[in-house]
Amino acid sequence: MTHEMSEGAREFRAARDLLLQHRDDQETAHREFTWPRPERFNWALDHFDHVAATRPDRTALWLVEADGSEVHHTYRELSERSNQVANWLLGQGVHPGDRIMLMLDNQVELWEVLLAAIKLGAVVTPTATNLSDADLVDRLDRGEVAHVICSPAQTARFEPLQGHWTRICVGYMEGWLSYPDSEHSGLDFTQPAPTSPDDPLLLYFTSGTTARPKLVTHSQSSYPVGHLSTMYWLGVQPGDVHLNVSAPGWAKHAYSSVFAPWNAEATVLVVNQERFDPAFLLDAVVRCGAHTLCAPPTVWRMLAQVDLAEWRVPLRETVSAGEPLNPWIVEHVRQAWGLTVRDGFGQTETTLLVGNGPGQVVVPGSMGRPAPGYDIVLVDPETEEPSDTGEICVDLSDRPVGTMTGYADAPDDTREATRRGLYHTGDIATRDSRGFLTYIGRSDDVFKASDYRVSPFELESVLIEHEYVAEAAVVPSPDPLRLAVAKAYVTLAEGVAPDAVTARAILEYARRRLSPHKRVRRLEFADLPKTVSGKIRRVRLRRAEAARGTQEDGTRHPHEYWEEDLPGLKD
Repeated sequence: MTHEMSEGAREFRAARDLLLQHRDDQETAHREFTWPRPERFNWALDHFDHVAATRPDRTALWLVEADGSEVHHTYRELSERSNQVANWLLGQGVHPGDRIMLMLDNQVELWEVLLAAIKLGAVVTPTATNLSDADLVDRLDRGEVAHVICSPAQTARFEPLQGHWTRICVGYMEGWLSYPDSEHSGLDFTQPAPTSPDDPLLLYFTSGTTARPKLVTHSQSSYPVGHLSTMYWLGVQPGDVHLNVSAPGWAKHAYSSVFAPWNAEATVLVVNQERFDPAFLLDAVVRCGAHTLCAPPTVWRMLAQVDLAEWRVPLRETVSAGEPLNPWIVEHVRQAWGLTVRDGFGQTETTLLVGNGPGQVVVPGSMGRPAPGYDIVLVDPETEEPSDTGEICVDLSDRPVGTMTGYADAPDDTREATRRGLYHTGDIATRDSRGFLTYIGRSDDVFKASDYRVSPFELESVLIEHEYVAEAAVVPSPDPLRLAVAKAYVTLAEGVAPDAVTARAILEYARRRLSPHKRVRRLEFADLPKTVSGKIRRVRLRRAEAARGTQEDGTRHPHEYWEEDLPGLKD
């Protein structure tokens, strides 16, 4: 296979190589990096296929299954298969600009289709397999889906639904086109029309933690090229084996299981499990020789439940994203492995915006400094003036490549999110004198108690350090004297009783570690409501508390305890 590097690919690779060169010097990388903006660049054809031509036998995708079986797919194999799939899809009536709902688990066809869609110029709506029926209908309708690609197990969910979509099954099902037929298509692909870097590529529904999910549009460049910032933060290098723990259908999967590692010409390692088993994952890390590991805080908390020191991991880099990382986890991993788990911050609407880069000093509790390619501004949520504590915003004056095109079906929301030349994330942080940012919380989640601003995340970080606590969510609870007090909803560790003795132990623990104005004064044992992507929906808990009012009659929910219920705790 021969593949001459295009002008666009040369520009892209030069920017990438600068980041690899300065991978241990975030300040220099941020100062010297500029976004590549080639006039003609198709990431799959110009970058991925070039890697396939020059490193044909390097493993691009390594799938480890729950039964212990595994399979390797090389860059060349995925390059050729995606050509076949693109040719076959074109023959089935999938045209440039058409919207494809891609609803697959971590299986090779997911990566084949995504590469094929990039080459073809089709638009992909990645969709989680665990969506509710209502969410599925909403995505089909608002996403204006023209084609559906799913596994045999998912086809029944579409049968009762009305729609004129092309139905493609990754397998064989009556009434569905059979994706395996694509194996008979040609290995050479010619675009029906050239793609532009500004053409739409991905339509992502946000997780909807505080409102109705928004439909985020990303272009042929904003995620493929934009994830150079994510590649830098991960610390992944050419030839590395990179393991990301993430479910398909959400932006984090594209972050760390597609674009960032393949930008670096690395191997994407996937460990599939029906139910998460820390030992199984860690065994795979050791056996597969993983160099870099990315996982959300939820997974890191589960990993911390086993004796990590029992595994002599070959890891060089460990990172966390999705939600803020609790400092005690960082220390726990450092003691076991001598590695620092580095936090990072990004959104569906962007690529990695802020992070602790590889080789940098990590300030405990901080999520790091601005990633290469981004200038971050903090603005006061009320005055919208620059502030050391405020909403995290992206300066759009230099048009950073990794930001969204906009919200597909909500131009007013797009204008609101990008007002005054800034992209407003809706997240609050504080910046210290060295430029390190520390996350406080969603602007909707931060509240005042006794006229002090309270960050739920700070209180939750203390609560989950207690051995009884598996998860916690803090919201304001109306109070006639203080306006509001902090109330914690707590999911207990297995085997712990939801009684007054447990409540006292947890509240006393938090009391010793929090200032009086931040004190958790109420606690309720409950399962936490979550989005399908696994994020806690504090908005639901907050609304439930607000609806109860000040409760001056002293009523309590089952398994709810206030300070005044527990003698000796009340001030």
